[in-house]
Amino acid sequence: MLRVAIAGASGYTGFELIRILCCHPKVRLTMITSRQQAGQKLADFYPAFRNHLDLRFEEADPDELARNADLVFTALPHQAAMNLVPSLLDRQLKVVDLSADYRFRSPEVYARWYEPHRTPELLAEAVYGLPELYRDAIRSARLVGNPGCYPTSVILAAGPLLRHRLVDPASLVADSKSGASGAGRGVSLGLHFCEVNEGFRAYKVAEHRHTPEIEQELSLLAGEPLRISFTPHLLPMSRGILTTVYAGLRQGVVASQVDGAFRDFYREAPFVRLCGSDFPSTLQVRGSNYCDIAWKVDERVGRVIVVSVIDNLTRGASGQAVCNMNLMAGFPEGMGIDAPPWQP
Repeated sequence: MLRVAIAGASGYTGFELIRILCCHPKVRLTMITSRQQAGQKLADFYPAFRNHLDLRFEEADPDELARNADLVFTALPHQAAMNLVPSLLDRQLKVVDLSADYRFRSPEVYARWYEPHRTPELLAEAVYGLPELYRDAIRSARLVGNPGCYPTSVILAAGPLLRHRLVDPASLVADSKSGASGAGRGVSLGLHFCEVNEGFRAYKVAEHRHTPEIEQELSLLAGEPLRISFTPHLLPMSRGILTTVYAGLRQGVVASQVDGAFRDFYREAPFVRLCGSDFPSTLQVRGSNYCDIAWKVDERVGRVIVVSVIDNLTRGASGQAVCNMNLMAGFPEGMGIDAPPWQP
């Protein structure tokens, strides 16, 4: 059995990790940490886990984590993770980091959107944890930077078009709509029920921190630097992301080439389901690690429209993190995360 710990387990991503791992056939969850909830029983803090796990939150002490675990998920805020991750690696632990701290290849880009990186030497080693792009590298990694939820939905939607050189990289536009759990479990006026219910709004327009992460990976797929117009929106629902990507087709590209690009790119991708022109709903991926993708070529304007849907807490965070753990541990990629989605 693989012994696993979660550092920063009191948020929504921590909850989702616990929910998945407590049923994983090859994992024993041995330790959960939270600075604020240290000493409290998990079942008292999250009653959903009554009769499932008898764990208490502890302080995130690197020595204790090393004694109790072989792999640690760091579900900590940005910048907090980099304070802990180096000490875990020094103790021969494998790490899947769910913050933004190890998603970037360039410390300058990270500093521009967050703050100066305190362990830039680890950025060259960390593997970006999107299995459809880096499956083999993840298998041999000791540090994986788990992708953000919005970037997962955008990269998976646009990746085949760029890899197959079917669209103009300068034409890319993406808008994403997310449920309120994407903002985390902290208290915020803008996330109160009366502020969210029956409303629909854009936020962080032209300045969302996921933008450079999207650009980093799409530039690599395109083989050239690119910039994308990205606009996130908040929907009055708990979980789920629907992303729409628009891109101008290169001269002479036809619909059959677009179809072929998606089918070729995802021919060995167990958690991407291609829907053709049957546009998906967030409900059909809820609680799962699937990304469902549909597309249509608009010949009138020479543009392709791609829609992807994911659950932001599973495929956009904890489910993908467990998928990365499976690859790092040599388990089947879908072990513990291959259950059908919840619907309704």
